[in-house]
Amino acid sequence: MSTNPFEEFYHKVSPGAGLPGRPRTAGQFKVVNVADLMVNREDRPAMNFDRRPFYKISLIRGRSRIEYADREVEVEDLGLWFVTSRVPYRWHPHDANQTGYVCLFTDEFLLPVKGGIVLDELPIFGQGACPVLTVSEAEYATLAVIFEKMLQESGSGYAYSQELLRAYLLELIYYGQKLRPDLVLIQAPTAAGRLAAQFAELLERQFPLAAPRQQLALRTARDYADALAVHVNHLNRVLKEATGHTTTALLADRVAQEARQLLKQSSWTVAEIADSLGFTDTAHFCHFFKRQTGLAPGDYRAPVVV
Repeated sequence: MSTNPFEEFYHKVSPGAGLPGRPRTAGQFKVVNVADLMVNREDRPAMNFDRRPFYKISLIRGRSRIEYADREVEVEDLGLWFVTSRVPYRWHPHDANQTGYVCLFTDEFLLPVKGGIVLDELPIFGQGACPVLTVSEAEYATLAVIFEKMLQESGSGYAYSQELLRAYLLELIYYGQKLRPDLVLIQAPTAAGRLAAQFAELLERQFPLAAPRQQLALRTARDYADALAVHVNHLNRVLKEATGHTTTALLADRVAQEARQLLKQSSWTVAEIADSLGFTDTAHFCHFFKRQTGLAPGDYRAPVVV
């Protein structure tokens, strides 16, 4: 089995689609037609992917359901879909009438041109942003032109094709952000705002948990306060004012989110999940999970029988 995530992607979603040529420079970049991914998919299940070390942008025409993290979005016709390297997802086409484009790339592919930009700090890839945008026919046409230029350039022998592909990719990312102006409103941060942002960033660094033996480095409100060099009461007050929730509540919510993802997206046992999330025993974790979600871990994981 290949360890290349791009080869795994193509093998997984469409064995008959074939894999484009390997990249010629550092980083990885691929672009394909959605129609190619639908080859021989009549009897195949939903496309199910764990967290992968690449980013993905899809332009979709067709009815489908997208599950990401612990949320679901229905695409009725046209959609633009952004996936980060942190979030597992599933794509459920409702029928075979799916067209559009898929672009995959690693952060390293953009290193020569992106300067100081960190992809995960861009609003469109940000924590909590809905990664699926509904687009109009005109917007779809504009986006399709960018994808078509990518497809044409991917097969060219032009010496600077990689530079052109990077330019097209950045155009795609920033055009996607332009479609969501509410994501890019920038306000001068206050000291409290900076602390809240630092807390959120530090919290996200603890995830994802990639293996059962991996442990959360920071678990309690005091752990985070110490890491941020502030008093635990000051951190709690700032977060309460900024979010309406206490430090402990925010930590519990994020741990519960990770637990839901691991229960749905991994084969870890409940005991392994409990241990990695810092619970002293499985019973304590089960009580916590039921308090957060209303379901026992086993009931949440069990498939729904219709």
